[in-house]
Amino acid sequence: MAKTYRDVAIDQMIATVEQAMSHAIDWWGSLPTPMNEAIDKFRVQLGAAIDSVEFVKRALDRPVTETSWKATEQR
Repeated sequence: MAKTYRDVAIDQMIATVEQAMSHAIDWWGSLPTPMNEAIDKFRVQLGAAIDSVEFVKRALDRPVTETSWKATEQR
Protein backbone atom coordinates (compact mmCIF):
# COMPACT_ATOMS: atom_id res chain seq x y z
CA MET A 1 0.00 0.00 0.00
CA ALA A 2 1.31 3.42 -0.93
CA LYS A 3 2.15 5.73 1.92
CA THR A 4 0.43 9.14 1.87
CA TYR A 5 1.51 12.48 3.25
CA ARG A 6 -1.25 11.93 5.84
CA ASP A 7 0.52 8.76 7.02
CA VAL A 8 3.87 10.56 7.19
CA ALA A 9 2.38 13.53 9.08
CA ILE A 10 0.63 11.29 11.61
CA ASP A 11 3.73 9.11 12.11
CA GLN A 12 5.89 12.16 12.74
CA MET A 13 3.40 13.69 15.18
CA ILE A 14 3.07 10.39 17.06
CA ALA A 15 6.87 10.12 17.27
CA THR A 16 6.95 13.61 18.80
CA VAL A 17 4.31 12.62 21.38
CA GLU A 18 6.19 9.42 22.25
CA GLN A 19 9.40 11.39 22.68
CA ALA A 20 7.67 13.96 24.91
CA MET A 21 6.15 11.20 27.05
CA SER A 22 9.56 9.54 27.37
CA HIS A 23 11.04 12.85 28.50
CA ALA A 24 8.21 13.37 30.97
CA ILE A 25 8.77 10.06 32.71
CA ASP A 26 12.54 10.07 32.07
CA TRP A 27 12.43 6.57 30.59
CA TRP A 28 13.61 5.54 27.11
CA GLY A 29 12.44 1.94 27.09
CA SER A 30 8.97 0.84 26.07
CA LEU A 31 6.30 3.20 27.37
CA PRO A 32 3.84 1.84 29.94
CA THR A 33 0.65 0.29 28.56
CA PRO A 34 -1.63 3.22 29.57
CA MET A 35 0.62 5.62 27.64
CA ASN A 36 0.65 3.36 24.58
CA GLU A 37 -3.14 3.16 24.74
CA ALA A 38 -3.33 6.97 24.94
CA ILE A 39 -1.04 7.25 21.91
CA ASP A 40 -3.24 4.84 19.94
CA LYS A 41 -6.33 6.87 20.86
CA PHE A 42 -4.52 10.09 19.89
CA ARG A 43 -3.58 8.57 16.50
CA VAL A 44 -7.26 7.88 15.77
CA GLN A 45 -8.31 11.36 16.92
CA LEU A 46 -5.55 12.97 14.87
CA GLY A 47 -6.67 11.10 11.76
CA ALA A 48 -10.27 12.19 12.38
CA ALA A 49 -9.16 15.81 12.82
CA ILE A 50 -7.27 15.71 9.52
CA ASP A 51 -10.22 14.10 7.75
CA SER A 52 -12.64 16.70 9.12
CA VAL A 53 -10.96 19.48 7.13
CA GLU A 54 -11.58 18.58 3.51
CA PHE A 55 -8.84 20.64 1.86
CA VAL A 56 -6.27 19.32 4.35
CA LYS A 57 -7.46 15.75 3.75
CA ARG A 58 -7.17 16.18 -0.03
CA ALA A 59 -3.67 17.62 0.29
CA LEU A 60 -2.43 14.92 2.65
CA ASP A 61 -4.04 12.00 0.80
CA ARG A 62 -1.54 12.33 -2.06
CA PRO A 63 0.87 9.40 -2.38
CA VAL A 64 4.43 9.96 -1.30
CA THR A 65 7.23 8.48 -3.34
CA GLU A 66 9.14 5.89 -1.32
CA THR A 67 12.35 7.91 -1.42
CA SER A 68 10.51 10.98 -0.17
CA TRP A 69 9.03 9.41 2.99
CA LYS A 70 12.14 7.38 3.76
CA ALA A 71 14.15 10.62 3.76
CA THR A 72 11.78 12.17 6.33
CA GLU A 73 12.04 9.08 8.58
CA GLN A 74 15.81 9.45 8.78
CA ARG A 75 15.71 12.99 10.16
